[in-house]
Amino acid sequence: MFKKVLIANRGEIALRVLRACKELGISTVAVHSTADNAAMHVRLADESVCIGPPPSRDSYLNIPSILAACEITGADAVHPGYGFLSENARFADILDAHNVTFIGPTADHIRIMGDKIEAKRTAQKLGIPVVPGSPGAVTDDDEAMRIAEEIGYPVLVKASAGGGGRGMKVARSRADLSTALSTARTEAGAAFGDDAVYIEKYLEKPRHIEVQVFGDGAGQAIHLGERDCSLQRRHQKVWEEANSPALTPEQRAEIGRICAEAMAKLSYRGAGTIEFLYENGEFYFIEMNTRLQVEHPVTEAITGLDLVHEQIRVAAGLGLSVTQSEVTFQGHAIECRINAEDPRSFAPSPGRITHYHTPGGLGVRVDSGVYQGYSIPPFYDSLIGKLIVHGRNRAECMMRLRRALDEIVVDGVKTTLPLFRDLVDNSDIAAGAYDIHWLEQYLAGEKP
Repeated sequence: MFKKVLIANRGEIALRVLRACKELGISTVAVHSTADNAAMHVRLADESVCIGPPPSRDSYLNIPSILAACEITGADAVHPGYGFLSENARFADILDAHNVTFIGPTADHIRIMGDKIEAKRTAQKLGIPVVPGSPGAVTDDDEAMRIAEEIGYPVLVKASAGGGGRGMKVARSRADLSTALSTARTEAGAAFGDDAVYIEKYLEKPRHIEVQVFGDGAGQAIHLGERDCSLQRRHQKVWEEANSPALTPEQRAEIGRICAEAMAKLSYRGAGTIEFLYENGEFYFIEMNTRLQVEHPVTEAITGLDLVHEQIRVAAGLGLSVTQSEVTFQGHAIECRINAEDPRSFAPSPGRITHYHTPGGLGVRVDSGVYQGYSIPPFYDSLIGKLIVHGRNRAECMMRLRRALDEIVVDGVKTTLPLFRDLVDNSDIAAGAYDIHWLEQYLAGEKP
């Protein structure tokens, strides 16, 4: 087991990793920018190192500074959390060259899954169902037109190196496609330094279903069920739950089996999430995230497993703590992402938290790095924390969520809490009858 883990992240995920390390008896190092001097994970870590000024490129994305912090403190492993350097293959390679373990997949697997075209090819080879579309990047409009005619309109033009909805355009007819290609390429080049795009069939009312997988790096892999992340705004998840209200136990077992077998063939190491669009009983692979997900607590709630413990075990060469037959699913869990944002416009609302009270009671968990008097800096994402509730079934879970939302207090900044208080009383949400477009239609005042 590792002696000292450096946590190359901030906010609630840094605190989440720190807690797991403490439970395993591992010393911790917090790195932080000057804007995060008073952050909770910095206060609670065994050691802390300032790695630069507020801009992420000068601190949390500054590989030489993080490597220097490893050398100064003698850290023998780095946990990257999510975001920042968590899916940076070069970072994983550099740590390996300096005999520091990257708590995550191999650099090769990060590279494969980080390129959406290569990820899709790999998924097909591994037997994972994929969305019909181009076999690779489309290099000219004539080729794109031919492929679109073959798979049928509407089609989705997507950036190969994309994420967060950037470089993604829908074309509903041949007349739309040239504009969609041009716009997507321009956005992709500006956002990712790579203007390659590909084409997929556009599904009209799909759900977003993702499967949590774990591999030991030696050919053994398991799945921990699925999460439904269909409530999204601008392709950003807002509300996640497990299990999905849309799947039967048989569908859950089948797609889980397919994903676990694929990861075993790949000799995948650590945590990963295989994401699908799901429509009319069919799953279509869209991408794989080679890291811990923001929404991992709902999986922890229904399985009783600590996913960060598992990440650390696997990275240390100890293998998985459970076999597939030992994984059981109990009850239902929902996570709400509470952001420092206007609940209608979603404009960021940084500032000082004047009052802060978290809910409690059976089945209620709050993952957050803030406290009363803490000032949310304007330099990073606006996540204040995550409210996670668990019940014996979805009805009880919704009841518990409603009660927890009544208890929580975050004053001094605008938050998305009013939105969740509306959603928990919505009849469509209560019925689990929503797709990936539902929330944006609801916010626009349209009938979903």
